[in-house]
Amino acid sequence: MQKIIRGIVMFSALAGAVSLMAQTPAPAAAPAAAAAPTLTADQVVAKYFDAIGGKDAIAQVKSLTMTTTAQIMGNDAPGSTVVLDGVGFRNETSFNDSKIIQVFTAKGGWQVNPMAGSPDPTPLPDDQYAAGKDQIYIGGQLFNYAAKGSKVELLSSDANSYKIKLTTKDNLDTTYEFDANTFLLKSTVRKGKMQDQDVDVTTTYSDYKKMDVGYMVPTAMAIDLGGQFQFTIAVTKVEMNKTVDPTIFDMPAAPAAPKS
Repeated sequence: MQKIIRGIVMFSALAGAVSLMAQTPAPAAAPAAAAAPTLTADQVVAKYFDAIGGKDAIAQVKSLTMTTTAQIMGNDAPGSTVVLDGVGFRNETSFNDSKIIQVFTAKGGWQVNPMAGSPDPTPLPDDQYAAGKDQIYIGGQLFNYAAKGSKVELLSSDANSYKIKLTTKDNLDTTYEFDANTFLLKSTVRKGKMQDQDVDVTTTYSDYKKMDVGYMVPTAMAIDLGGQFQFTIAVTKVEMNKTVDPTIFDMPAAPAAPKS
């Protein structure tokens, strides 16, 4: 159970909630038409950002605060996420009377996870930090990806969708599927671990809300860990450009051991 919860908390953060992957419901099937020319990966990414409201709208957001509720094994797990663009990401989730905290910054990460045997703040393992460090950026991995040292390639295209693979400078891959008609995001797939086994973590998005800055954010996500475990996350409140104290991303010192 502890390993399952550790994996769930890890990927509730990685599910994309704070990367602002906006989309709209898939449209009804249209009558068959002549095939459009296949686009390059760069062109698909550009059309995606145009479809969600444009890069200028995303660039206006410097901080993001969300309140969430996850449904895990029939139980509610309330949580919150705070992102200060380019500075830090902090997620807190309460489950079975335990508070689990996960933090990423530009320089490193740390966590508190009593259910995984870490009741005190401890640094994140290198592989876990590498997998989640891009969450400190509001626009997600695809936003200005080349400047971050990432590259994209077209995996496939058909009448329904385009699939793009993004590879980071740390050689971590994420596959994005976009609707071929609207160029809005349908799902993401990335590698993760479930009980020490490598699995594909698939996230789909729904229940979209338009933000004041002019683009839409999904407020419901479904996460599937390799077909072995599924859970959902509902976003109940989103606030943008609130003042955020950057010290919330600093790892606190562990409590001093009691004197004998």
